[in-house]
Amino acid sequence: MTAFFIHYGLHFLGPLLIAFLFFRSHWKKAYFIMLLGMLIDLDHLLATPIFEAGRCSINFHPLHSYYAIAVYLVMLLFKPLRLLGLGLVIHIIADSVDCLMMMN
Repeated sequence: MTAFFIHYGLHFLGPLLIAFLFFRSHWKKAYFIMLLGMLIDLDHLLATPIFEAGRCSINFHPLHSYYAIAVYLVMLLFKPLRLLGLGLVIHIIADSVDCLMMMN
């Protein structure tokens, strides 16, 4: 149950905290754009089964691959893509923490 709260806390509260701290004048818009990073979970629909407890999504699903992660990191360098890239990187960090917790 703790892993659940950590995982989804990072997914939803991480972007909220960053939006409020660093994009205060337009934090709602920044938060919404970063939440769009959740859409990469649509690649879970390509897996069989769609959900499998104990499966690490990092480098298993196409939008969670190391190549995709490299693209998300490059997005941080370009201002028009920065917020979306930040949301995607936060998403990957949350999933990575989840994977690390599964290993223990």
